[in-house]
Amino acid sequence: MSKRDYYETLGLSKGVDEKEIKKAYRRMAMKYHPDRNPDDKEAETKFKEVNEAYEVLSDSQKRQAYDQFGHAGVDGQGGFGGHGAGAGSFSDIFGDVFGDIFGGGGGGRGRSSVQRGSDLKYNLELTLEEAVRGVEKTIKVPTLVNCETCDGSGAKKGTSPTTCTTCGGSGQVRMQQGFFAVQQTCPTCSGTGKIIKEPCDSCYGRGVKEETKTLNVKVPPGVDTGDRIRLSGEGEAGRNGGPAGDLYVEVHVRKHDIFERDGANLYCEVPISITEAALGGELEVPTLEGRVKLKIPHETQTGKLFRLRGKGVKPVRGHVVGDLMCRVVVETPVNLTARQKELLNELQESLSGKKHSPKSKGWFEGVKRFFNES
Repeated sequence: MSKRDYYETLGLSKGVDEKEIKKAYRRMAMKYHPDRNPDDKEAETKFKEVNEAYEVLSDSQKRQAYDQFGHAGVDGQGGFGGHGAGAGSFSDIFGDVFGDIFGGGGGGRGRSSVQRGSDLKYNLELTLEEAVRGVEKTIKVPTLVNCETCDGSGAKKGTSPTTCTTCGGSGQVRMQQGFFAVQQTCPTCSGTGKIIKEPCDSCYGRGVKEETKTLNVKVPPGVDTGDRIRLSGEGEAGRNGGPAGDLYVEVHVRKHDIFERDGANLYCEVPISITEAALGGELEVPTLEGRVKLKIPHETQTGKLFRLRGKGVKPVRGHVVGDLMCRVVVETPVNLTARQKELLNELQESLSGKKHSPKSKGWFEGVKRFFNES
């Protein structure tokens, strides 16, 4: 007998988000849960189907395989099993809902006292030159590290934590409300599963201490704002022997006085005089590798882009070096002397009535058509 479509089993359509999948699962699981349908074989079968569908669709990798290949893509991966064999009690499914009612925490499988440390984020500012060429930076990061005095146990030297007698070391206690079975954090040990009778004098029973770590960060060439470098194990220390978290160094490139970066390309503005624009010439322009010559042809208009190939950036995840795009800007002369003004007036008179201003001619013709058509 062929299996039902997993989306159909949960009453969903393809393309729904994770929130809708979880919502539909809760609704269907509550309807067919064996605790609410004792001795109902049909409900038990449907409950198994709901659990199997949810396990696949709630896992992004399994869901992708199912969407592409159907049941063949997830054979041997799906299925929670029957009631009592992985399906769990009501608190397994609705722990985060009923936990608020009874004052408890999340799910009902019992949280391990071993906890991974939190990940940390550090914002690293770089100059454009440092980002393009790569650099090694020393940073100082405030974090939590394992207490050396108690080796992270939280207990005074020479003593050890004992197993909590209230929860038996699971960190969770079970509450029964009719057919609802809800687990919550053990109030005696606060979910750790252990009791520390004599706390460490250095960390006061926490097992961790605040410390500022000094780290060297190797920044690869070509990084840009928003890129992140992961330093594995350099986050906060784990609890009760758990692994440390990671440190994510996020790059922020400061604004440059000359260049603007857009991916692999660099942009800059090059001011030129009226005479250079009209008669042409040769200029020296800066690049990140030094100065280069840029030839300006005669009759160059302001805003024209000149491309210097291979003078841009090689991105950290790219193989091709970008270009430097130079945008020329024709400068209007200022602080003119009387003689200079006189010469400009003579030049203006000599240009009057002749086709020396191609952009102006086109603009005025466009204005004339606009008013005639209005």
